[in-house]
Amino acid sequence: MRVQSHPPIHLTYCMNVHPGETWDENFAAVRDQALRIKRLVGRPGPFGLGLRLGWTAAQTLAIPARLDAFRAFCRDNDLYVFTINGFPYGRFHGGPVKATVYRPDWRQRERLDYTNLLTDILAALLPEGENGSISTVPGSYKPWITTVADVQALVANIADAAAHAADTLTRTGKSIAIALEPEPDCTFENTREVIEFFTGPLREWGIAHLREQRGMSAEAAETTLARHVGVCFDTVHMAVAFEDLADSLDRLRAAGVPVSKIHLGAALGVRDGADAPAALQNFCEDVYLHQTRRRSPDGSEHAFADLPDALAAPAAPDEQWRVHFHVPLFFEGFGDLRSTQHLFTPRFAQLIAAGATEHLEIETYTYGVLPADLATGDLAESIAREYRWTLSHLLGEH
Repeated sequence: MRVQSHPPIHLTYCMNVHPGETWDENFAAVRDQALRIKRLVGRPGPFGLGLRLGWTAAQTLAIPARLDAFRAFCRDNDLYVFTINGFPYGRFHGGPVKATVYRPDWRQRERLDYTNLLTDILAALLPEGENGSISTVPGSYKPWITTVADVQALVANIADAAAHAADTLTRTGKSIAIALEPEPDCTFENTREVIEFFTGPLREWGIAHLREQRGMSAEAAETTLARHVGVCFDTVHMAVAFEDLADSLDRLRAAGVPVSKIHLGAALGVRDGADAPAALQNFCEDVYLHQTRRRSPDGSEHAFADLPDALAAPAAPDEQWRVHFHVPLFFEGFGDLRSTQHLFTPRFAQLIAAGATEHLEIETYTYGVLPADLATGDLAESIAREYRWTLSHLLGEH
């Protein structure tokens, strides 16, 4: 939904919360869930969709007849698509995902082909005059990147995706950004690493690749990367990195790194002085990675690839814990548990209103794995509650 016109801001929720790997399953979620959430939110005007399309679903939706049918459905039901989650290539629910969510990474041709297909689909669905975004893997999973050649390979494919988006703009008039999503334990996971990547390897090797392989001038190559490659700023991931959200946005802007999309979510923590291992034990589960960071009073940090690793390591009672476990935006705390909701400061809201990004997407995909004592009941009603929280606390609507 368009929540502000000057500068423009669109709000949606990420449909990766709904299980399903085929287009028929994805469409059923739009028809049965998104339309119900639209009614529950009850805000007038077109309702924006944040599609989640894996490779299998994207291939089906790309069939012209399927695209035509979906466009007609959106028109008839006052829906529009402005963003796609292109991070998970394959299965995202119903079984172990863990680090496989990063495969194929940006070193591999499959990731490029998949993202280019999503660009084509989004260009066909995007309303005239609107910009689009596709969130995606932040390069790779950091343990897999061991050589300079690895980084050069992923930069080359990201640059090729930007070139495809530039060609799409020329052909259709639709401007689409590939939004790389910083995440714990990935190629870049915090503000400093994002800036270093965008102003270093992406700029240097990306421009060189587009000049050599695409015949672009240096100026055209730089413009292509600046317009079609940005960041998906995930507030959960930044919270796990102990970032101040407003400060991070300021630093990205100062460095010239575009924020193409913001994922709104709250990370999991514990209250000061709590028995963190006891409080967090029930959040260990077999589907997703829950990278964990522990910070001591002296500022030193300890990084763990998954929550069970952090729970197994000796812990001091005065450590701060941040866990990559998305909890609902409206969840402030319960017992010893706390969320990072407090990071949504007035300053952060001011930056949103001032145009820090055009695209806001609520992304709490973990409802299906929440422990029983935090289960929120009806999914559609819970997501509608997240909309109301966002509109009230971040966008000043009451």
